[in-house]
Amino acid sequence: MLLRPSGSVETMRLVRDRAEVQVPATSANLGPGFDAFGLALSVHDVVRVRATTGATHVRVDGAGQGEVPDGEDHLVVRAMRIALDQVGAPQAGLELHCTNAIPHGRGMGSSAAAVVAGIVAVRALISEPEALDDDLVLQLATELEGHTDNAAPALHGGVTIAWIDEGAAHAAGLDAAELGPLSVLVPRHRLPTRRARAALPRTVAHGDAAKNVARAGLLTLALTTRPDLLMAATADWLHQEYRAETMPETVGLVRTLREAGWPAVVSGAGPAVLVLGELGAAQAAQLPEGWRVRRPSLDRDGARVLAD
Repeated sequence: MLLRPSGSVETMRLVRDRAEVQVPATSANLGPGFDAFGLALSVHDVVRVRATTGATHVRVDGAGQGEVPDGEDHLVVRAMRIALDQVGAPQAGLELHCTNAIPHGRGMGSSAAAVVAGIVAVRALISEPEALDDDLVLQLATELEGHTDNAAPALHGGVTIAWIDEGAAHAAGLDAAELGPLSVLVPRHRLPTRRARAALPRTVAHGDAAKNVARAGLLTLALTTRPDLLMAATADWLHQEYRAETMPETVGLVRTLREAGWPAVVSGAGPAVLVLGELGAAQAAQLPEGWRVRRPSLDRDGARVLAD
């Protein structure tokens, strides 16, 4: 259940009528860190919002253009409505211009980015921005979008570990090593997260769970002080192979890259693949038809309000 403000219905003023927010793409799981680990990528959506007295309208350029709702059902607008309600601010009309570089339906956190962008935009508009501190932003984003492992790096940047404790969302950042350029292999086709999750079993073998615990612990070390351990640290027995029937090309590509010595994992729920390293031109040339390589770096800033 979403949080609600205490006290009067309207307790907060809008002191600005415009805000511009930049939010990064994310990649969750990172192999063994299922539903916990995530990192932010230097691929960004930018949302420009103006509060008005008129009807709500959304313009989208880039990813999702012509596909996503252009009114109150747009995910950024829904997030803003919840955030405004949370702090008791007036529900103004909204004009949004979204310039999206994060691909939709590829496992790069586009939904989490939209939700975080909306909530952070509200924080930039209200008289008491501290009312929407990072803990509350993460909680609201988790309750609306459902993926704390994506919301945390979208909000904080860098590498994060997220968890839920008695319904409360939490995240901690790692002092990530200089990982250098990363590679995200993006297919032309999409895969809804709910379909990817439906492929997972209700239970797993105790031995597999134990191996994943060990590798997740090792992943913390590899991402901070021992990047030479990334290959071993990104091995997974918990979710990737179970998704092979749903996305055979993705899982097959992960297998091929790992056999060649690349620390490759399914990016979030897929179907994109994250390689914790810069894939060479020779490997990129061997990708299946319709796949392309993006070479972002680690985004260490997370969501931020851009200067006027």
